[in-house]
Amino acid sequence: MTETLNILSERVDDIPLLLAQLERMGVQPLLDEHFPAHGNWVGLSPGWVTVLWLTHILSQADHRLNHVEPWAEQRLHTLRRCTGQRVHPLDVSDDRLAGVLELLSDDDRWCACEGALTRQLLRVYDLQPERVRLDSTTASGHWTVSEDGLFRFGHSKDHRPDLPQVKIMLSALDPLGLPVATDVVPGQRADDPLYVPAITRVQESLGRRGLLYVGDCKIGAVETRAFLQAGGDYYLCPLSALQVPLPVLAAYLAPVWTGEQALTPIARVSANSQQALIAEGFERVTPLTAVVAGAPISWAERRLVIRSHQLAQAGERGLRARLAKAQAAIAALNERRRGKRRVMERTALQEAVAAIVARSHIQGLLQMRYADQVRQQPVRRYGERLATVRVEQDWQVTASVDEEAVGAAVRQLGWRVYATNQPADQLSLEQAVLAYRSEYLIEQDFGRLKGRPLSLTPMYLERDDHATGLIRLLAVGLRVLTLLEFVVRQGLAAAQTTLAGLYAGNPKRSTPRPTAERLLEAFQDLTLTIIREGRRRRYHLTPLSRVQQRLLALLDFPVEIYTRLCVDSRKPP
Repeated sequence: MTETLNILSERVDDIPLLLAQLERMGVQPLLDEHFPAHGNWVGLSPGWVTVLWLTHILSQADHRLNHVEPWAEQRLHTLRRCTGQRVHPLDVSDDRLAGVLELLSDDDRWCACEGALTRQLLRVYDLQPERVRLDSTTASGHWTVSEDGLFRFGHSKDHRPDLPQVKIMLSALDPLGLPVATDVVPGQRADDPLYVPAITRVQESLGRRGLLYVGDCKIGAVETRAFLQAGGDYYLCPLSALQVPLPVLAAYLAPVWTGEQALTPIARVSANSQQALIAEGFERVTPLTAVVAGAPISWAERRLVIRSHQLAQAGERGLRARLAKAQAAIAALNERRRGKRRVMERTALQEAVAAIVARSHIQGLLQMRYADQVRQQPVRRYGERLATVRVEQDWQVTASVDEEAVGAAVRQLGWRVYATNQPADQLSLEQAVLAYRSEYLIEQDFGRLKGRPLSLTPMYLERDDHATGLIRLLAVGLRVLTLLEFVVRQGLAAAQTTLAGLYAGNPKRSTPRPTAERLLEAFQDLTLTIIREGRRRRYHLTPLSRVQQRLLALLDFPVEIYTRLCVDSRKPP
């Protein structure tokens, strides 16, 4: 009797790696502890459903609810062997996933769960936090706006003021950019009042004081700085033009122009181990007093007056370009051509010149010279009109650059004042500048959150609680990417080596700092083949490449997280 031969194929790719990483982070037990299922819940627990959904999101770069069930149905053997659970496609149906979002939208439970997850990650990865970065971003979409809803019109950081948005406040640890606290608020909320609640959540999650909180000028509100001072923490932020107006900045810089104040050079080590001067500056100490929780508090604030070389050079280029453009516009006022209305009176010409100077923001940098010319214009005879000569007074203007004034303006460019309350023996002037210039770390988190693979935008959800739950879910996914990247880079740095084979079309190209996206991409095209012959089943998995084996070794994962999918796979070469 001939037996029927059935051959099935499952795309394995990075699924075992992602599930192993989520298991190491302890995501599923924590979610089940803080978000217990209600009485009508059947099948896999909310924690397992969330872990499977996160794996789909990170592997497929797609958070749409209705795409998860068919994905799981085509990978049932892989998911069951990797999780040890009896996974069924209906466990990740869109209704079940919507229920997960409703659970995650519970503010109190989420705060407790996120704090427990942070403490667990600090313990598992032996992290010793010293700095926390805080910033906010917005996610815009075509949503329905309600008076008390989450999606509101406000200042858009996506440059889409025509669309309603939701605002996300993120706190992350240096140097890996690991999220600590995620707050979701309506899109019209201002940033300044969000910092104290975010800092409070970080303090509760970490259980540590004496950390340095780094942010942009919105964290520089006096109330926020006083709150950190009163709590035994430190801050580092630039001060806005309202906090340090031009007369105050001029007073800070006056000793520099007279030579009484020396400038400290600030250098940064480049990738090829060469030092490059990036800034220079000095510091002043300013006493401050504020009221926190009804009690007055006083402290000495270090104000770091820094001149960025790159910013100064860019400012000078912009200034020179504006001067040239304004000179060309002023010279055009003298042109005589058909269809162009001339400015004949001196007062009108001066007003036109003043408008050009104001528009170009170059007041006092150009010297104007006005000259009048008397021109005789012959008028031809026409009919009974006799030929005559018309006398016209023609005003012209010439603009020249006042190099002395421009030089004084150029030396004012590139200066900015930063504030910190951390002592100089803990945070030097150079360390403060370099610390603030690592603000790109949290910007990278926002890029991942809104781009691939987390793909928050566009968001295919309408309900406020679903949107809140999804953002919190993606924040957990952001932690997965951050830790994968951190561990591999740490391993390469410890071995003082690089990793090659991650770039398509250039297998010899190597890098000491691979991104999490490229690490996951390296596991694409791994396929599990299941051959059914009667009651017998045989399994074959695409052999792992040398790059894949090395990545697993750097991540301290055994090859068995893949080979356990089958018992008769060929051993990796």
